[in-house]
Amino acid sequence: MRSRAPNIVGRDHHLARLEQSLVDARNQRGGVVFLTGEAGIGKSRLAAEAAGMAFDSGMRVLRGRSSTTGPTVPFRPLTEALMSLFRGGEPMDDLGLGPYRPVLGQLIPEWGHEVRETGSMVVLGEAVLRLLIATGRERGQLLLLEDLHDADPETLAVVEYLVDNLDFSPAVLLATIRTEPCDALDMALAAQQRGTGSLLELLPLRRDEVREMMAAHLGTDPGGVPEAALDRLWDDSAGSPFIVEELLQGMISGGALVRGGDGWRVVGDPRSDVSSTLARGILRRIDRLGPQGLTLLSAAAVFGRRFPLSVLQHMTGMNDRDLLTHLHAGVAAQLVVPDEPSPDWYAFRHPLTVEALFTQLTPGNRADLAGRAADAVEALHPALEGEWCPLVAELRFAAGDLVEAGRLFAEAGLRALHGGTVGSAVTLLNRAEELLLDTPEITRRAESLEALLPALAEAGEFPRAFALAEELHALGGAGLTPRRLSALHTRLAGVAHIAGRWADGNRQIERARAVLGEEAAERDTAPIDVAAAYLTLDTPGAARTQLAEKLARSGLEAAERHGLPVVACRALELLATLARERDVEEATGLLERALYVAEKHRLPLQRMYVLTRIGGNRWLTEGDPEALLTARGEAQRLGSVTIVHTIEGILTLDAVLRADFAGAERSVDAQLPVVQRLRLAPAARYLLLARAALAGHRGDRSAMEETLEAFAAWDGPGSQEEPLTIGLARAFCSLLEEDRPRAVRELREVAVLERENPSTYYLSGHHGLAVLLDVLSGEVDGVAHEEIAAGAPGRLRWNRQFLELARAVLLGREGRGEEAGTVLAGALRLAEPYPTALHLGLRLVAEAAREDGWGEPVSWLRRAEHHFHRHEVPDVTNACRAALRRLGAPVHQHRTGTSRIPEELRALGVTVREYEVFRLLPDRPGNKDIADRLCISPRTVEKHIASLITKTGRPNRAALCDLSASL
Repeated sequence: MRSRAPNIVGRDHHLARLEQSLVDARNQRGGVVFLTGEAGIGKSRLAAEAAGMAFDSGMRVLRGRSSTTGPTVPFRPLTEALMSLFRGGEPMDDLGLGPYRPVLGQLIPEWGHEVRETGSMVVLGEAVLRLLIATGRERGQLLLLEDLHDADPETLAVVEYLVDNLDFSPAVLLATIRTEPCDALDMALAAQQRGTGSLLELLPLRRDEVREMMAAHLGTDPGGVPEAALDRLWDDSAGSPFIVEELLQGMISGGALVRGGDGWRVVGDPRSDVSSTLARGILRRIDRLGPQGLTLLSAAAVFGRRFPLSVLQHMTGMNDRDLLTHLHAGVAAQLVVPDEPSPDWYAFRHPLTVEALFTQLTPGNRADLAGRAADAVEALHPALEGEWCPLVAELRFAAGDLVEAGRLFAEAGLRALHGGTVGSAVTLLNRAEELLLDTPEITRRAESLEALLPALAEAGEFPRAFALAEELHALGGAGLTPRRLSALHTRLAGVAHIAGRWADGNRQIERARAVLGEEAAERDTAPIDVAAAYLTLDTPGAARTQLAEKLARSGLEAAERHGLPVVACRALELLATLARERDVEEATGLLERALYVAEKHRLPLQRMYVLTRIGGNRWLTEGDPEALLTARGEAQRLGSVTIVHTIEGILTLDAVLRADFAGAERSVDAQLPVVQRLRLAPAARYLLLARAALAGHRGDRSAMEETLEAFAAWDGPGSQEEPLTIGLARAFCSLLEEDRPRAVRELREVAVLERENPSTYYLSGHHGLAVLLDVLSGEVDGVAHEEIAAGAPGRLRWNRQFLELARAVLLGREGRGEEAGTVLAGALRLAEPYPTALHLGLRLVAEAAREDGWGEPVSWLRRAEHHFHRHEVPDVTNACRAALRRLGAPVHQHRTGTSRIPEELRALGVTVREYEVFRLLPDRPGNKDIADRLCISPRTVEKHIASLITKTGRPNRAALCDLSASL
């Protein structure tokens, strides 16, 4: 009898799909296949068959498996898979990866000396993709990632990028996932819905397939399978191939199924509990390995499904010969398999093998083995680097040493947090908190809480973080040192700031200071001062920016004296935000200092914050969101939910300002329910602001007011977003309704709000649009204008477009029409990314230009009229048309085809019929030729060409033909 079926039964369809995917990859049409199913359903066997098919066809196979001890080691399966590239001796230094090679140092030990942990999740995913393309270009490549349900969040982020970008590459990704709720399965289902991945679910075998599988095992034809044996296996296995194999093995070894001269027959009625039968069947096979084999595998079982050979040898004291002999016997018995991507590691073939081994261990024996395993790991790896730390934590837990297990989980969590892997950090630190909850080790517990609180905030788990507030009181009563308790209150204050709960945060600051007392050391007060500075900036008050700056400077000076890089980074970030009102260059310098500190001390989270602020500054000053996209990728890679949503809010507002209304609407609809569910108040306010601005820029007052009602439910007194809701939403909407007095009143309201509660947000109109309206009305002269334009907020691109328009109006009034035209052209270049603002600006200044006799007001009004007609903003459209009539200019009807006329020709008043003639001029045809093609008379053609010469200012027909050829 065979120990395994020679052929895979019941999976013909799956094998065909996998084979086609491999063929496609060899033809540069890569893709993604997810194999899903319950434990024991045959995912690994099918994946192994796919790997065999790939190898036989000449493809390269890269294989990695996720850890079964939980999502604790970032990028583990990817690292294991990519390491196999270096085992064949092929040169890997000339792949042409360029700047992506240092990024891959995070995953490939051979390139670790040049590691650059600066790439976002997108950059790291792109680096892996380019490596797969470079190494698989000649023969195709299979990337096999097993047990993705156990993968860490960081691995899933890279895999998700690959899922969306493997098409048109020579690589196919094959991943196995259990059908149990997990992020990996959600990702696979989403990929299937998007059409970027195929999901092959392995269902239980049918009865006839179980018969076929039994026949293959027994070495007979399906008709030779005893019906009684088939009934038993069909009933008890539920169609699971693994259970079929194990039950069949148990029936044969137990003498219930025997071979006679006339074939196989059942002896008696050997029915029993499936799990106990499986355990007995597996143990019978282990028994054949002898006492030492049982000892070896029992010791291995305490590690979980995977176990390290060197540690196992140190733990059992076996010599090399005995160890390998028993290990190879276990491989031959189909109990263990080499863990191919990881040298020195083996794995049990199925998790049920571990459970079977545990059935013959008493709790005391199992705890003793776990303790010995932990001792062996610490002897061989005293620093507990990488995955050894969480592994030993699990072993100490199994050994009953809860305090040491909690300490190790906390240490592993701290390492993950410092490494920027937030998802893994939360998992590990939560475990530490659970274990240390009922122990007398309050200092250890405080250490884990100090790391857990900011990790929960980054992950957006605010309810869990605030639920720990009461625990701080208990720790204080249990005798925790004032210094440690104060640090915990400070961390919780930081969580409150991220959640937008400034009142709760200020209470935690008060408690932190009270715990330390008046004689507190400067080293301990520095973090409190910086946390208080952030909260002060959110707390209503006319002097809040000055108070926040004072606290931040105090914290920075103390942090630099006492070597507190995290505190220094946070202080520099806040000071940069406050400096932006005075001098953008000063703000940039402060952020560069913060970035240097973060990179010098390897602080990925602080680096991410700095990159976000740098991106925000570049967006404000230049209108360029590219740096924000980079920061968002970094936040996604690190798992910082709060920063991702913060950046998404800014990008959504950017889409509104750029008149990408459909994109902005999609972004708000996708993001807002998430941040509302997380109770992430600042992000919710910003997204609601963006939605209100979206309605305002469309001139949809009812939708805007409805959104602002929702905003008010999230808004507290003095929030920094409130002035923006007026300047970017209400005032803009009023101008699109041609209600300029109302817009002026609303912008006056902005000025009052910002006086009472100064803001670090500068796009509310106070430094731009309001100045233009006041210049047009004559309430602001050149001196006042220059004063505002010289300030840092006036140099932000959104504000500068309006200030330059205002300057053009002032120059025109002084009779300096040529200079006014030059300045207006510069304003239009600044406004180029913002179509709605650009055309509104043209509408506003056109009549002033006509009165003062400069510029091209007719052309500007035509451009504005066409834009607002196309975007269905009737009030401005009609106002532009009325202004054109007052100027004596013809008002063209919007005929079919108007949208095809280039902007510069449409602004000159070129009609649809004239443009049809204009398009035919590059080949210099005669009037009759044009008339024949357009089915009009030659005389009509002559009239259209004469009109075109006049409108375009060309001297003759030849010049007009040249213009047509150039457009």
